[in-house]
Amino acid sequence: MKIGVLLVLFQNETLEKALDLVKGVGVEAVEIGTGGFPGKAHCNPAEMLKNPDSIKKFQDTIASRGLEISALSCHGNSVHPNTQIAASYHQDFENTVLLAKELGVKNVITFSGCPGDSENGLYPNWVTCPWPNEFSQVLEWQWEKKLIPYWKKAGHFAQEHGVRVCLEMHPGFCVYNPETLLKLRNAVGDVIGANFDPSHLFWQGIDPIIALRKLEGAIFHIHAKDTKIDALNSFTNGNLDTKPYTQESKRSWIFRTVGYGHDLSFWKDFVSTCRLIGYDDVLSIEHEDSLMSAFEGFSKAVALLKEALIREPIGTAWWV
Repeated sequence: MKIGVLLVLFQNETLEKALDLVKGVGVEAVEIGTGGFPGKAHCNPAEMLKNPDSIKKFQDTIASRGLEISALSCHGNSVHPNTQIAASYHQDFENTVLLAKELGVKNVITFSGCPGDSENGLYPNWVTCPWPNEFSQVLEWQWEKKLIPYWKKAGHFAQEHGVRVCLEMHPGFCVYNPETLLKLRNAVGDVIGANFDPSHLFWQGIDPIIALRKLEGAIFHIHAKDTKIDALNSFTNGNLDTKPYTQESKRSWIFRTVGYGHDLSFWKDFVSTCRLIGYDDVLSIEHEDSLMSAFEGFSKAVALLKEALIREPIGTAWWV
């Protein structure tokens, strides 16, 4: 296993400086933002695809530091009811797939997206309960008329270019837990898999260790990010919380850096389960801890993961 980082964390630095910074802390892989919500600070696929020399320079800049690219990330909502917004996210996705092929990167990360409630919808409509019956009808329409048709076509495009689609299970989008990830994968094919981020599962009441086991064979990439549940607010109001992330003391949960939501014991169990199900690749740190600076939170995450990661190949069971 290797430690990686979503380099968007240092988007205000040049690519070279950001790479030197993370390499100095002990990172071995980088996940690069290529559009959508992560932005294009270090990599603009549309521009790079016009200039093969820039692609080679980009590769060399990363490889010269002994780093590899674990994934390209263009998280967006390509089924947004606003067709202009959807088209922008879709273009970022296709350009990212094309660039991934040129770079020899197999993982493209995004969201499943969420449509509106009808062809006339203006905003995404995330359905979370079956009744009144209109909600169930909206959910069926979203999946059958929008989500599955889009991902069948987009998944085929990715597959043609040797790329896997890593969907991050995230509330607010149609794929938000193992059940919905597998539902879309079953409908579209095994080009669809998970960018497994435990932080979004914790606050839903999902045990990430059990979720890893459930998704065996369908996990393409992993984010290392933690969540802390605030017992006072959670037990009072539940975990469906729309307050801003910066109102930490009032929220039922907040994102934390690795180790500040769950201790070393959990993360050792997490990486052991990854190995158990056959995932022996990168754990990419995504820092969204509002109680720490970017560098401190990132550094603490690296330190804990260095302790938790299993690096050497499995040995012979000599005791058997």
